[in-house]
Amino acid sequence: MRRWRSERGTALVEAAMVLPILLLISVGIFEFGRAYQTWQVLTNAAREGARTSVLPNGAAASVDARVRQYMQDGQLPQFAAAGVTVDRAATITVNGAAQSASQITIDYPFTFIVLQPVAQLVAPATTTGSPLTMRASALMRNEAQ
Repeated sequence: MRRWRSERGTALVEAAMVLPILLLISVGIFEFGRAYQTWQVLTNAAREGARTSVLPNGAAASVDARVRQYMQDGQLPQFAAAGVTVDRAATITVNGAAQSASQITIDYPFTFIVLQPVAQLVAPATTTGSPLTMRASALMRNEAQ
């Protein structure tokens, strides 16, 4: 019985099998890092909006403008499409007593750059590749009038 002793091409085959997995893991790390950075910007934008809203003269239009400006400064491309909800009639319990508060909620359509198109190629009939809605919220007590 004759054995093949040549191992030429083995490294090429191994690289061809491992490289797609390695690239997918690398892209996933970058994509989820981008998602985390976006969530951080949204959280901080909600806090900025809440700080603006708790002031006695904090109008809903100025709160919305401040939140969108923060998202734009944070380089979020969909800042204009984000839903910003300002609720100045919210309540918060402080030392057992209900206090007037402002709640800012942001709904942002986040799209993965590489992973969503890949998901649509794998499962084209599902909503797997559609944008995710990230939600950030901040609640702060209103200042006395």
